Amino acid sequence: MLKEMGELAADQHVKYILSVEKKKDSFEAVVMEHLRMNGAYWGLTTLDLLGKLDLVDVSEVVSWIMSCQHESGGFGGNIGHDPHMLYTLSAVQVLALFDKLDVLDIDLVSNYIASLQNEDGSFNGDMWGEIDTRFSYIAICCLSLLHRLDKINVEKAVDYIVSCKNLDGGFGCTPGGESHAGQIFCCVGALAITGSLHHIDRDLLGWWLCERQVKSGGLNGRPEKLPDVCYSWWVLSSLIMIDRVHWIDKERLVKFILDCQDKENGGISDRPDDAVDVFHTYFGVAGLSLLEYPGVKAIDPAYALPVNVVDRVFIVEPKLSVRLDGCREGCRMHIRGERKKEKSVTMKH
Repeated sequence: MLKEMGELAADQHVKYILSVEKKKDSFEAVVMEHLRMNGAYWGLTTLDLLGKLDLVDVSEVVSWIMSCQHESGGFGGNIGHDPHMLYTLSAVQVLALFDKLDVLDIDLVSNYIASLQNEDGSFNGDMWGEIDTRFSYIAICCLSLLHRLDKINVEKAVDYIVSCKNLDGGFGCTPGGESHAGQIFCCVGALAITGSLHHIDRDLLGWWLCERQVKSGGLNGRPEKLPDVCYSWWVLSSLIMIDRVHWIDKERLVKFILDCQDKENGGISDRPDDAVDVFHTYFGVAGLSLLEYPGVKAIDPAYALPVNVVDRVFIVEPKLSVRLDGCREGCRMHIRGERKKEKSVTMKH
C-alpha cells in the first residue's frame, strides 16, 4: 500500500550521503564545519536505515570522532571546536551505530554531562549556560545509552521538563515557552526514557500534534507554519510514544516525503523542489521508517537510532541496565508494544 504512494530513491540517497563527505571544499561543507558531528550522525544513521552502513570506513570515522573530544569529556562539532551537549550526543550515537562505545571513557563523558545539570533539574548546553529542554533530552538520552543515568538527579530533571508543559498539552524550551514540535519530541523522548509518560495528557498533546498535518500531507512545527520534512520525525516520533500516531493520515505524509526527493541526484529537501541537504535527508528517511515504509529499517522513536542498535546497547549489560534504570526498560517495552499494536490500526487508516 505504501509503495503505491511512490518509490524511495534509496540508491541515489546513499550516493548523495557518501558524496557529501568528499566535497570538503564546497560551500555547504564550509558553512557546516562547526556542526560536522551532527552531520555525521544524520548521514551515517541514514545509511544504516537503508542497510548501507558497511560502505563506511569504521576506523576512520571512529578516529575522527575521538579527535573531537575535549579533555572535559564532551565533544565538539569538529576537531578543535568547543564541547557542547549537542555534539556529545551525536558522537555517542554514531559510536553506538558502529558498536564502538567501548572506545569511550564512559565516566569521563558521563561526568561532563552530569556537570551541566542545574539545581532546578534543567541542563546547560555547555559552559556558557544556555538552558533548553533540548539539553534535558540530550543528557537523559546520552546517559541512558551509556548506562549512567544514576549520575544525575532524574527526578529533578523530570520535574523541570514537566514545568515546561503548556495548557495546549505541548512543551516549550523553558517554562512558559511556546509549544513547538521539536521541543515536544525532546520532552516526550526524555519522559519516555525515564518511564515518566504518565505526566502527559496524551489526548490533548495528540490533538495538538495531529493538527500539524496540512493539506499537502506534510507536517509543520507550529500553527500557521509551512510543512517541513523534518517534522515527519519530530511529530511522528512523539505520536508513536504517546500511542496516537493513528490520528494522522499516514499515506498523505508518505507522499509528501517522497515528493521532496531529488530522484536523479539523491537527497531530500524540506519541501518539494527545494535544495536537498543531509539534515532533511535523514529526517525524511527516519520519518519513512516510523511510517514502516518497505525497505527501511525500524528506528526507535525515543533514542533516534535503529531499533537493532538500541537493543544491542541494552542487551549487552542487562543486569547493569536494569539496576541503574529499571523504569527505562519497562518504558522501552511499552513503546515497542504500542508500535506493534498500532501497526494493524494504521494500515487500516
